[in-house]
Amino acid sequence: MLVNNGCYLSLKRIQRLMKHAGIRSIMKNRPYPSKERIVQLTNLVKRDFSTQTIIEKWVAGITYIPTVRDGCCYLGSVLDLHSKKIVGYSFSRSMTSKLVIEALQNAYTAQKPRKGLLLHTDLGSQYTSSEFTQHVHKYEMKQSIS
Repeated sequence: MLVNNGCYLSLKRIQRLMKHAGIRSIMKNRPYPSKERIVQLTNLVKRDFSTQTIIEKWVAGITYIPTVRDGCCYLGSVLDLHSKKIVGYSFSRSMTSKLVIEALQNAYTAQKPRKGLLLHTDLGSQYTSSEFTQHVHKYEMKQSIS
């Protein structure tokens, strides 16, 4: 609103003026409890990243990639811990559950893992989302988080 009227102010200045005037911004509550789903998942790997064969343990992660033309992009990848090779990936301009689900689908389609494969991820909201955990269960994998 201020920018449209040609008035450019920094965040610090706005905070200082609001404090001086005794006004506060309205804070929205989270629409969902953030820690509720995390409690149900456990760390099955416990820092033991050793494997005996391929397609025994996979790890998944998201990498931030700054680009000149498109701004920031994200690479979701699934890595086999035995071969140290990327078995599935997905690239997107947004860091959503869809990014990691596509990476998991690509890995599953390419490798056809047996039942009980261990998939280890971080505590990110993409990996703790119900959509992602549904895909993990559909593929009969065990999910581990830390």
